[in-house]
Amino acid sequence: MEFTVETSERDGRSIVAATGELDAHTAPTLEAETGPLSRRPGGALVIDLSGVPFIDSTGIGVLVTALKHAREAGGTLDVVVTTPRVLKVLALTGLDVVIPLHSTLDEALSA
Repeated sequence: MEFTVETSERDGRSIVAATGELDAHTAPTLEAETGPLSRRPGGALVIDLSGVPFIDSTGIGVLVTALKHAREAGGTLDVVVTTPRVLKVLALTGLDVVIPLHSTLDEALSA
């Protein structure tokens, strides 16, 4: 499965939607898109992982970095996750406690 990242704006929020396995090989692509958006002062970033069937520690690192930068910039980060395997990894790492997780993009945008 090819890894793709698409960026858009909706309801005043930046949305970065990833599709494919998020691992050491593909994480830099996601980081390149989320990095600048997470640093925008007061910005609202949604990372949509609903098309991601697998995430490894490098992918987790991208989420942690985006959260850190968003908080430092006075912004927010929400993540859309639908895959049980990815949800389990986020729960095991404790990220489900510090990053608001949503089951749909609409839910994340209305948060």
